[in-house]
Amino acid sequence: MKSQKILLDIDDDDEEITLGLVRLAKEIPEHELFFHLNNLNSFTFSRISDLIYNGTYNDYYFPRFQGFQRDSKACIQFIANKSVQTVQKKVSTELFSGEQEHRFLLDHFQDVDYLLKTSEPSDDFSLILLPENLMFPIQSFPLSPIEELYQIIQYYE
Repeated sequence: MKSQKILLDIDDDDEEITLGLVRLAKEIPEHELFFHLNNLNSFTFSRISDLIYNGTYNDYYFPRFQGFQRDSKACIQFIANKSVQTVQKKVSTELFSGEQEHRFLLDHFQDVDYLLKTSEPSDDFSLILLPENLMFPIQSFPLSPIEELYQIIQYYE
């Protein structure tokens, strides 16, 4: 009896994900922001382990907050765009190493305070009730699989 080879058509292309760009109307401590978000919504955000970006000379830590919506079982994450802690791994001997004290996940959007990621494939961020006078409307942002941030977010998924 001869064995047959079965060819599988596996599509290995990753699809882009849609992030929400969250801008605060005024500077407030993160615990106060999430207190207001938790009061308005059916899910409760809590802090989880930081997202860590490993640079050549420094490691950068970005706070993450996660909540689950009870009805749809959707997971919602807020990831800080600006690092809150930097740990130096080794001393740079180069004049322009490209690494600084703080790092932004989206360097071209330094005015963005948080990146919003949901487990749902749709980019409908209207399910989240926003505190009045604290946050601007959430802007959708497509993230391509070829970008480094895409790979980092998938790693922490």
